[in-house]
Amino acid sequence: MLAVIPARGGSKGVPKKNIKELAGKPLIAYTIEAAIESDIFEKVIVSTDSREIAEVAVAYGAEVPFLRPGVISGDMVSSDDVILHALSFFREQGTVFDEVCKLQATSPLRNSWHLKEAYKLFYERKADFLVSVCECEHSPLWSGVIGKDLRLDNFIPEQVKRSCRQELQTYYRLNGAIYMGKTRQFIENRSFLGENSIAYIMEQKESVDIDSQLDFKIAESIIEDVKEYRHETCMRGDIG
Repeated sequence: MLAVIPARGGSKGVPKKNIKELAGKPLIAYTIEAAIESDIFEKVIVSTDSREIAEVAVAYGAEVPFLRPGVISGDMVSSDDVILHALSFFREQGTVFDEVCKLQATSPLRNSWHLKEAYKLFYERKADFLVSVCECEHSPLWSGVIGKDLRLDNFIPEQVKRSCRQELQTYYRLNGAIYMGKTRQFIENRSFLGENSIAYIMEQKESVDIDSQLDFKIAESIIEDVKEYRHETCMRGDIG
């Protein structure tokens, strides 16, 4: 399986987001390290148009076999187009991968254990695609559209208003952490969401998707909490 980490140089929300420091190391390093430590990939590459990102990626163990051309580096280019480009590059070099995985650098709390577990599920279920999800923070049934008049007359359906939260169906959302697929099916579908797709469920606290300065702070807080917990556990073990 080929792991592709898309990492464009331009970022309007947070400048140099992919290599911005998060709890002591560049954001992209978390994804590179998780991919390598999982030991499920033949290659872990970073697809970028930035030499600066490429240098950081190589320093943390990823391969950067090409610099992405400008035609697939703009705001309107999807990350799935980036995967197709990487597969085409290797195919022209004479290397064909049976499976491919997209790992977004903006999901730093996805770790090697998640990747191993997801791949095991993908393999055992004989799926064509696997995509990670987490439970929605708030039920979409409690949301609606507001017009210019700001009226809430029919904002929420009557049957929902009469229901308590525990009675409502559980909804899940894509969390952006893991996308796996069989290469042939992905090329035909041009997406990781297709027939014979399955979900890999992750916790909300593992599903922070970095898109703003606030997201950085949330992720850093979770990382520091985990470090503190591990330290305390280790100390209790030493004492015992």
